Amino acid sequence: MPTLYSTLRALTGVLLLTLLLPARADGPGARVPLLPRYEQECAACHIAYPPGLLPAVSWQRLMNSLDQHYGSDATLDAAGVQEIAGWLDRHAGTYKRVNEAPPENRITRSAWFLRKHRADEVPPELWRHPAVKSAANCAACHTNAAQGRFNERDIRLPR
Repeated sequence: MPTLYSTLRALTGVLLLTLLLPARADGPGARVPLLPRYEQECAACHIAYPPGLLPAVSWQRLMNSLDQHYGSDATLDAAGVQEIAGWLDRHAGTYKRVNEAPPENRITRSAWFLRKHRADEVPPELWRHPAVKSAANCAACHTNAAQGRFNERDIRLPR
């Protein structure tokens, strides 16, 4: 029969491991450090979205159609595609909220995004505000979006 001391020691070990392991991209609010190449390429046009916001299948589709990336040509060299695609695949969302690919692989069309941005919480006219322009412009309201943090207490709506 385990003693209280051995049980506490085991629990302490589990807690330490949990604190020391890198953050995973498969839980609400979980972040992974951005791959420098991903950040460089993607943040040139929009924020470098955290990979956990979409499932792997969506990232694969996006990486396989960079020549038609939402109306732009975002083509990369083969090594860049391989590096970024592999990283996105390893850190894609797998948790309950990101369990299926949204229409057109758009974060803003995912079920969880639509729940979080309901019309009774986010007035439709806000999306047309000159500082927002689009639901894809997370940084217009989420002050820490560039760091992959979307906490509700850090929201500042444009005036």
